[in-house]
Amino acid sequence: MKMFRQLWNEEEGQDLVEYALLVVLVALGAVVAMHSLASAISDAFANAAVNLSQASSSS
Repeated sequence: MKMFRQLWNEEEGQDLVEYALLVVLVALGAVVAMHSLASAISDAFANAAVNLSQASSSS
């Protein structure tokens, strides 16, 4: 029981855990942002391909 109380009161690893959680949060935000950015880039290239094929067929 004394060991559990000692572990509960120690705060040595608290900063490391907080920084790790912050890094995970930033990484998740980056993944979500990259997903939407990739979708927007894909749509832009698809639109460019459609415009190019329409321009070449009308010539």
